[in-house]
Amino acid sequence: MAPPDKRSRPSSKSFEILESIFRDRHRTNLMRKQEQKAISYLVQHIPHWISSNMLTGFGLFGSIIVGASFVLAGFFHKNYLLLGILGFTISWFGDSLDGRIAYFRNTPRKNYGFALDITIDWISIILIGLGFIIYAKGPFDLLGYGFVVMYGWEMIIALLKYRITGHYSIDSGIFGPTEVRIIVTAIMVAEVLLPGSIIYSTIPVCLLLFVFNILDTRKLLRIADKIDRNKSGD
Repeated sequence: MAPPDKRSRPSSKSFEILESIFRDRHRTNLMRKQEQKAISYLVQHIPHWISSNMLTGFGLFGSIIVGASFVLAGFFHKNYLLLGILGFTISWFGDSLDGRIAYFRNTPRKNYGFALDITIDWISIILIGLGFIIYAKGPFDLLGYGFVVMYGWEMIIALLKYRITGHYSIDSGIFGPTEVRIIVTAIMVAEVLLPGSIIYSTIPVCLLLFVFNILDTRKLLRIADKIDRNKSGD
C-alpha cells in the first residue's frame, strides 16, 4: 500500500496559524476554506512595518475606488465600472487582513479593532451605495439606498448577535462579505457587457439580502427568547 501523500494534508504549523488568526470568530461562508488559506499565507508575508491600521485604511481606499468607479461610469463611460474589480480586490485585502494580522502577531486590540472595523465597514457601504445612486439615476437609484439599508441591517444583526451570545459572526449563512463582493463585482462587469442589466440584477440581490436578514432576525430572536426563559427559570 502506498504511503499517504503528506502534501495533501495541512501541516501542524498551518493548523496553528489558522487557529491563532481565526480564534475570535466562526465562519460559515461558502468560500471560507479558500479565504482562510489565502489569509493564512498572506499574514506570513506582509512586511512587519505594515500595521493593522494601515491595512484598514487600505481596505477603505478600495471601497473609495468602487464608489468612484460608479461615479466615473455615470458621468463618462461604463467601462469605468471595471475599476470596481480593482477596488473590491483592495477592499478584500485590507478588510480581511487588518484584524487577522494582529492576531497572527499576537497584538490584537479586540475592542478597538471591533469598533474601528464596524465603523469603516459602514462608511464603505455608504460610499458604494452613493456611487450606485449617482450611476443609476431616476427611480432605480433607490436600489442603491435599498442595498445600503439591507447591508446595514445585516451589520446590526451581527452586533446584536455578539451582544446576546458573545459570539461575533460576519456571515449570513453561506454568504459573507467576500461573497457579496464577488456578486457585486460580477454585476458591475455584466453591466459593462450588457448595459442596463445592473438594474435587474441588483433587485434580486436586495431581495436576497432582505430574506436572509429576516431569517437571521427570527433566529436571533429565538435565541434571545431562549436565553431569557432560561434565566427566568433560575
